[in-house]
Amino acid sequence: MTVSVESTGGLERRMRVEVPAERIDTEVEKRLRQVARSAKLKGFRPGKVPMKVARQRFGDDVRNEVVSEVVQQSWFEAVSEQKLRPVGGPRIETEQNAAGSDLAFTATFEVLPEIELTGHEGLKLERPVAEIEASDVDAMMEKIRKQRSHWHAVERPAGDGDKVTVDFEGTIDGEPFEGGRGKDVAIELGGGRMLEDFEKGISGMAPGDEKTITVKFPEDYGAEEVAGKSAEFAVTVKRVEEEHLPEMDEEFARSFGVEEGGIEKLRAEVEENMGREMADRVREILKKQIFEGLLEANEVELPGVLVEQEIQAMREDMIRRMGGEVTPDTELPPREPFEDHARRRVSLGLIIGELRRSADIQLDQDRLRQRLEQLAVGYPNPEEIIRAYMGNRDLMGQLETSVIEEQVVDWLLERAKIKDKPISFEELMKPE
Repeated sequence: MTVSVESTGGLERRMRVEVPAERIDTEVEKRLRQVARSAKLKGFRPGKVPMKVARQRFGDDVRNEVVSEVVQQSWFEAVSEQKLRPVGGPRIETEQNAAGSDLAFTATFEVLPEIELTGHEGLKLERPVAEIEASDVDAMMEKIRKQRSHWHAVERPAGDGDKVTVDFEGTIDGEPFEGGRGKDVAIELGGGRMLEDFEKGISGMAPGDEKTITVKFPEDYGAEEVAGKSAEFAVTVKRVEEEHLPEMDEEFARSFGVEEGGIEKLRAEVEENMGREMADRVREILKKQIFEGLLEANEVELPGVLVEQEIQAMREDMIRRMGGEVTPDTELPPREPFEDHARRRVSLGLIIGELRRSADIQLDQDRLRQRLEQLAVGYPNPEEIIRAYMGNRDLMGQLETSVIEEQVVDWLLERAKIKDKPISFEELMKPE
């Protein structure tokens, strides 16, 4: 087998492969003999089909099958021989494929970039350090208390914190507009989910009241057809409800599975959970700093095929997150908004892959199993979920990649220069 490789620009390679005719012809003859022994043709007894007849009837099909397999096999052999690291499948063009002649084909493909890692040893990180104060636990207890609140209907004007159920019809310049009508819409006053003018207009209305409210849409409002315009909303209040919080007592504690120890035991469990959440948050902050540092220190040439695959995966994921199903006929969102993020993810993935390779970090099977069990624990039949994952190569591949990423983060943290920064628990846990 003769192999030659040339660079056609960037990470693309063009490889020409010549396979001796003997390799093709020998395999074709072997398979034709098998066909002759098993073929059922009219006028011949089973196993007695002459080779000449078998060659006439099946020769082209057998040769095409053999050539297809040899192209794939020789492609892999050539890539290994040349010590190339291809990305994705090749684009194959057959140059010569006549019986009795050498097989010649070209394969065009991209390869992984050569990465000379820098900046990964001694990364400078800032670690937030917080203490969980009694006031933090008090705030969390109040938060979970509010999660168990219930609502009672009242016959009075609505105020801040009340839930108001309304019907409304909106018009702009006397004409209705899309999204301007609602029936039995529940609004928690002060929650900020509706426009401020709308909530202020409803405040003070009692069940059965009707009123027209003028609302000014912001200039940057999501719906362009109403952005910056004023609308008139005819509103009818159907119900006003006030929130009732449960008492912090033994019964409240039991509602969270605390059978003994009451509120104090529940507080202790809440504080312990807060500690776990804080540790996870600190790790995520450090991890983000690590990734930013790696990306800043290492500029990586990206294979276009990987970027396109990532963009496609992100577009499909958005459809699934919106409750849709991805089929060949599904209209996906435009690719452009995803490109920068996809390039970042591919770059980071290549850097992490090179770190794993250079540091010889092997997949921790115990950690993988632990992660799998954590994923399954929230389902009614955890073992069934575990079996489903283990039977799906794509799902397990994603899980393995995630575990390897965490192992690389651990490796980098051990070598990082970390400076602690005192911070309050509340500030630490604020969403970014």
